[in-house]
Amino acid sequence: MNISGWILKLFGWRVDITVPDYPKCIICVAPHTSNWDFVLGELAIRSVGRKAGFLMKSSWFFFPLGYLFRAIGGIPVERGKKKGSLVESLIHRFNTEQSLKLAITPEGTRKPVADWHTGFLRIAYEADVPIVLGAINAPSKHITVTETFQPTGDVHEDLRRIKIYYRNFIGLHPDKFTIGL
Repeated sequence: MNISGWILKLFGWRVDITVPDYPKCIICVAPHTSNWDFVLGELAIRSVGRKAGFLMKSSWFFFPLGYLFRAIGGIPVERGKKKGSLVESLIHRFNTEQSLKLAITPEGTRKPVADWHTGFLRIAYEADVPIVLGAINAPSKHITVTETFQPTGDVHEDLRRIKIYYRNFIGLHPDKFTIGL
């Protein structure tokens, strides 16, 4: 067992990652109700010897954290005044890089939001990469990454199906999560 697995085990967390180690994929992560979700996710993926990049709002990329986040695969997301399309730039990266695994929280915030972001679906569909469904279930202290979803291009139906998948998971702060169906 590596250090990441040991840390999770020390705090009573179990990890079940059975999806293939795709060279390219989007890891959809929910519920996202706490900053601890990031730590749990990083430990979980590394506990099985894998790595993934992640999107995070740019305000977290201050000195010295910015160096650390970029070193472990962080991509800052500008909110408000944008310089181009994040979705388009990520589609380009998926289409040009040999390997790219990217964790995205479709809720986009740690507050309860019914209208999840759909960019991850558009990226996966247009770049023809699978979406791996990663879930944190706080009451059982169980992190699962056991399902793969292939988007169809019907963003609304794909999002509905993904939300249904997450309906039985409970975040660290249950009142901050909704699937909005």
